[in-house]
Amino acid sequence: MIVMAGFILVIQIIALTLAQPMNDLGMQAVDNPQSASNSIYYIIAILIFTLFLLFAIKKEIQWVIQIIILVAVASTMYYGFYPLLHLTGLGGEGPVIGGLLMATVFTILLYVHPEWYIIDFVGIIVGAAASSIFGISFGILPAIVLLGLLAAYDAISVYKTKHMIALAEGVMDLKLPILFVIPKKRNYSFIEDTPSTEGEKEAFYMGLGDAIMPTIIVVSANVFLPHEGFIGIPAIGAMVGTLIGFFALTILVMKGKPQAGLPFLNSGAILGYAAGALITGMPLLG
Repeated sequence: MIVMAGFILVIQIIALTLAQPMNDLGMQAVDNPQSASNSIYYIIAILIFTLFLLFAIKKEIQWVIQIIILVAVASTMYYGFYPLLHLTGLGGEGPVIGGLLMATVFTILLYVHPEWYIIDFVGIIVGAAASSIFGISFGILPAIVLLGLLAAYDAISVYKTKHMIALAEGVMDLKLPILFVIPKKRNYSFIEDTPSTEGEKEAFYMGLGDAIMPTIIVVSANVFLPHEGFIGIPAIGAMVGTLIGFFALTILVMKGKPQAGLPFLNSGAILGYAAGALITGMPLLG
């Protein structure tokens, strides 16, 4: 559980590092980051994509899911490596070529040898890049609306309709970087494992979204609120709140039942942000 918390923290730090160069390079996903309607559109897109995944699983055409996710992973890794290479001072077309090359190599490696350490590394890059792009694309209010809607959707899909559990079981066998894997034993192999949401597990798992979603408001608070230095107090509050929410979630997860992570993580991040904003005297909505 400490390692999982470490993954969240690493993703948040890398996302904060990527935010400014992404902003400078014009990598925002929307034209108006202050529009709360962007959050509604994103939720609708998630619902449509989830329905498609469930349909593909039911029709046993998981290869379609694999292709779509691998393409999405490759493109997101490129968006992560590209600004990182810019930070190194690499000029000309170097960041573009280097980003494409690194994204291609890791995607091929992921497809050929999807072992847990490769999945975890790719997950960190994808998680940091995705949360940074969304963080610079959603102002404070849209980010709070998005996180609130995602928390509600996660709770409904896990506790009520239970389709998120069915979705997790349907895609885990594809060995894709949609989760973090922390082995319980030194000689553990994710390739040879048959993960399940029930029964005795040989590793701990955490969905990649559980790290990405709360990080959105961490980045948003740092981009859209004035501060000195690398990080401001509201963003620090969001980071601390995320970790508090994570450890609260952990207490329930250790009892052995699947839990919706985003109600804990997103609410922790939002409350932590609010505490940080109040401490600095800034308006809660930026």
